Amino acid sequence: MSQRIAAAFERLKAQGRRALIPYVTAGDPHPDATVEILHALVRGGADVIELGVPFSDPMADGPVIQKASERALAHGIGMAQVLGYVRAFRERDTATPLVLMGYANPIERYGVERFVADAKAAGVDGVLVVDYPPEEAQAFASALRAAGLDPIFLLAPTSTDERIAEVGRLASGYVYYVSLKGVTGAGHLDVDAVAAMLPRIRARVHVPVGVGFGIRDAQSARAVGALADAVVIGSRLVQLLEAAPRPGVGAVAQRFVAEIRDALDTLSRKDTA
Repeated sequence: MSQRIAAAFERLKAQGRRALIPYVTAGDPHPDATVEILHALVRGGADVIELGVPFSDPMADGPVIQKASERALAHGIGMAQVLGYVRAFRERDTATPLVLMGYANPIERYGVERFVADAKAAGVDGVLVVDYPPEEAQAFASALRAAGLDPIFLLAPTSTDERIAEVGRLASGYVYYVSLKGVTGAGHLDVDAVAAMLPRIRARVHVPVGVGFGIRDAQSARAVGALADAVVIGSRLVQLLEAAPRPGVGAVAQRFVAEIRDALDTLSRKDTA
């Protein structure tokens, strides 16, 4: 288990606060801005950061993150460069958990054993592979855990009780509940459906539950934060970064995350009022 991820969630639980987990694609919108953006996210109030590994066929992602991957790949960003960003980030930040999020192909092309060793050495804390279902990921999850990294899995509205239990057996760090039947960036968040699903997950999964997909602003983040342990937000942030001028990307990232952080913290203030 990653000590950084465990410590972050323990601290937040003690404070009665929800984790904020922003997602950005490595190398996008400018290859030389990624580390700057990561630090800006922390200044804005990120508790954990998901760093996307660019891939040519990101099947779970909508148009915004698909295009981000395309831009990053056009700049020559691959696994080696992604791990380089993590190493550079760790030169100044040894506390904030970093999770790599992506697909099996780049990991297998890099070499699974080599990836686990290099990710650990770079300072990665967890890995979420969209197309590694738990039934096919037992060896990979064991390798990650042996290196002190968290294997993080997705759950969906269509997940059966058996699938949820299998994820609960393998996952550590947190699980990521996809709040809708669709891709990243979709806009039809159903908070009532999330509220109905979370008790089923928590009955079988004993790590924190983060919720993502369809969360775009302070209002939707607050609605989900009232139910979940963590809120994951990606497409809207990636969209804002794409539109920002190069000198302003860090400020844009920090300002957006700070707005979401403040919205989530109103929940903890309400809890203690």
